[in-house]
Amino acid sequence: MNKKRSSRLLCSTAWIALGMATLFGCGDGGGGVDDGVGGSGGAGSTGTSASTSSSNGTTSSSSASTTTGVGPATSSSSGGPGTTSSSSGGATTGVGGGDASTSASTSASTGTGGTEPEGKFVGNITTSGAVRDGFAKYWNQITPENEGKWGSVESSRGNKNWSSLDRTYKYAQDNKIIFKHHVFVWGSQQPSWLGSLSPDEQKKAVRSWMEEFCKRYPDTKYIDVVNEPPPHTTPSYTAGLGGNGASGWDWIVNSFKWAREFCPNAVLILNDYNNIEYENEHRHFKDIAKKVIEAGAPVDALGAQAHDAFKINTNTVKGYIDSLAELGKPVYITEYDIGEANDNRQKQIMEEQFTMFWNHPKIPGITLWGYIVGKTWRNGTGLQQENGTMRPAMQWLMDFLDRGG
Repeated sequence: MNKKRSSRLLCSTAWIALGMATLFGCGDGGGGVDDGVGGSGGAGSTGTSASTSSSNGTTSSSSASTTTGVGPATSSSSGGPGTTSSSSGGATTGVGGGDASTSASTSASTGTGGTEPEGKFVGNITTSGAVRDGFAKYWNQITPENEGKWGSVESSRGNKNWSSLDRTYKYAQDNKIIFKHHVFVWGSQQPSWLGSLSPDEQKKAVRSWMEEFCKRYPDTKYIDVVNEPPPHTTPSYTAGLGGNGASGWDWIVNSFKWAREFCPNAVLILNDYNNIEYENEHRHFKDIAKKVIEAGAPVDALGAQAHDAFKINTNTVKGYIDSLAELGKPVYITEYDIGEANDNRQKQIMEEQFTMFWNHPKIPGITLWGYIVGKTWRNGTGLQQENGTMRPAMQWLMDFLDRGG
């Protein structure tokens, strides 16, 4: 469908190399920093609520100022995400598969680390376990919503079902779009049999899971290695990953080292929710990231799910992104959605926040968490009807990106 609108935010400024404009979208200041109380949890299975460890309070939406910014001057069609590497993804090094107790100064990585593709991608997820027809018309990156979670692949010990992942990976390869994996280590949707294993058996199981995945899908560009660290979720198998150890987070450090060992060319991401929305949660996540990086974890990038960003003033969200970027890592928007039933309000928020994300020099890619109305994990977040009719926010986004025509 081609419903081009006259209100596009494109300008004649050429898109700078690597697809990141140096101009920031900016508002008028707006709301203050929230204390971090009552944020929504991260995305679970479609149609289910957030993980039980999250709080369920509400945060009132600030009336964010209209953000103006520079849109892409050239087409970002889904045909070519551009995977030619031009810069090194991760500066932190660590020995793949080594113990976290090894000091950072002696943890030299045996892998090259993930590298960034040319151009800023804008992707989405599968719908009800499958790729919808025409996906690559709108998005140049794909993430399996639930099919890549360990509990989905290996619900029975030793019996891995890769069929759904195979289909999504093949679609990405056939359509030359980026494949991003979600997720290696997470305290939710994990195999139930893991908790009863000895730490040594857990370690073997985790390493087998990572190794088999990386051999089967060698062109995976991005991996959420650890998702939603405590207090949001805690894996039942942290002992097998090395426990707390000297860093306090050795199990995270080892997760990244093993991921680097088996997937040496992927961009490895530490992912969480509420880390660009609420002050306390932002500080906690940043502290974890700093400690594991200093302990030798080869973290290439930080992930912000951004599920609650639509409730927060855009300048406040931008400030938290700036703060995370102080750790020297790029920040990916990994699960963005706008839970707003009002079409005009959803479109307004999309214009303000997406423009800021797009123009931010530390954000190399943005993944939206679902787009088909009635098929997303949270009410009001759908962008397109089953019959292809776009809500205004989706139409604006496609116009902005020169896609979907």
